[in-house]
Amino acid sequence: MNTAALPQNILRGVILIIATALLISIQDLIFKLFSGTLSLWQVFALRGIITLPLLMLIAWPRGQLRSMLTESYSPWALMRTLFMTCAFVIFYAALPFVSLSTAGAGIYLAPIFVAVLSAFVIGERVSPLGWIGVFLGFAGVVILLRPGSDAFTIFALLPIASAVFYALAIITTRTRCHGVSAQALALSFNASLMIAGFVVSVGLTFWTPRADLVESYPFIFDTWSSVAGRDWLILLVLAALAGLIGVMLAMAYQAAPPATIATFEYSYIVFVALWDIVFFGIAPTVFSVTGIVMIIGAGVLVMRRRKTKPSVG
Repeated sequence: MNTAALPQNILRGVILIIATALLISIQDLIFKLFSGTLSLWQVFALRGIITLPLLMLIAWPRGQLRSMLTESYSPWALMRTLFMTCAFVIFYAALPFVSLSTAGAGIYLAPIFVAVLSAFVIGERVSPLGWIGVFLGFAGVVILLRPGSDAFTIFALLPIASAVFYALAIITTRTRCHGVSAQALALSFNASLMIAGFVVSVGLTFWTPRADLVESYPFIFDTWSSVAGRDWLILLVLAALAGLIGVMLAMAYQAAPPATIATFEYSYIVFVALWDIVFFGIAPTVFSVTGIVMIIGAGVLVMRRRKTKPSVG
């Protein structure tokens, strides 16, 4: 597909994606803090019950509700939703077992996949400096993960798997969902997570996992528990964040080339590294600081664009 005719607003896309990365980091922090209270599937199901009406309420006064519902279940929107759902389910399943920084480092291999897909599948040019930036970011992620060291855990591979699906969702958003409103994409994604939450919850009711699995991994295998008033407040905050993130994420990738925008999602790692220090007492190491600096440098390199000569005649 030729993407040259698509609107290009780099600054708007970068501002949107950094703001979205901050909101996602706050959402993931709440998920990690909340993981000992309710199961992942219960959170997805109950959050969806709150999020979907909020998204519809936003669209209704502007007369966009019907079009939003229609667009949200168009074939390409559903394909994007499938990729996004797989990415987020796998990622959140890993959160109780790894630090936020490690999880973030794993999923942010996605820009590497995005750059490759952009260059070889959709024909969207990545500049030489862009490629240097992408691989510098990859090196930074490797330093953060340190595979083969004592700091590495098998659960760190889950965010990497989610990165593959996230990259596919990004490319689909840019090439096939540009005409779909951000609100419709957010509605489709959040409805999918809600359905996944209910389906898996019902499955766990009929198939009872071994007691040791439930005891070791309650966030994944436990059944529903009672919801206190504080829990509903947290779910309301998660629902509001989910709606905002869904809309802003789609808008960012509709605004500019995915290889550029995806690299600035690396700012998420800076935010979660801060949350690790503040909330979990995980002090940054030389490796983590080095990795973060390399990732920020990668973003700067990708942002630099080669000026093209004006055409003559």
